[in-house]
Amino acid sequence: MRKCVLVAMAAGIMTAAGAHGLAGEIPLSIAGFTLGRPIEAVSEKVIMETALPVRYMENLHEVEIVPLEGFKAGLIAFGTCRTPSTIVRIKLKYADGSLKFYEELLTRFKQTFGEPDEYQGDPFRVFISWKWSFKDQSQNRVSLVLQHNLKDEDEKIGNAVKLTLHSRLEEDEQCYGQQKSNRRAELRQRRLPPSSSGEPSWGRFIPN
Repeated sequence: MRKCVLVAMAAGIMTAAGAHGLAGEIPLSIAGFTLGRPIEAVSEKVIMETALPVRYMENLHEVEIVPLEGFKAGLIAFGTCRTPSTIVRIKLKYADGSLKFYEELLTRFKQTFGEPDEYQGDPFRVFISWKWSFKDQSQNRVSLVLQHNLKDEDEKIGNAVKLTLHSRLEEDEQCYGQQKSNRRAELRQRRLPPSSSGEPSWGRFIPN
């Protein structure tokens, strides 16, 4: 009997711990934008002329969103290599930047997705940020971040939400890195000086 109870308790713990990984519970969309969809599918919601490479992640391009009810601004990132034009990150800033609005959002997020997996803000709660992590049966990994900030100039001021499809983002980054490496090797090969079997010019090798 005791063994059966322990097994049942263990199963319950495993179910609770893996709740974020169940298919169907993974958030992919917000405000009409969906991770994994082509950017062309939301062409009426973005300003394609604003597309620019993301700093330090040149394989990604970001575009600004058009004005949307309830949102002040936003950036949609899409890949350019493995699956070109696929949306891999959604960052939106809410029109209401108050702490009261954030606390109401956080309550509703918890009701929908359960408790967050990680606190990413500072200990003094000047910058508040909670993160949820999800994985489906196909090993697609998605993160959801909800943040509030009214003082930290290094972060977005106000309330913001970020959805990221990490598995697709990393695949695109690896693809871009490989292409870039191959291109560099090709350019180096073109510029190699002709080989010489004679005596080396030692003066070229010694500082003067």
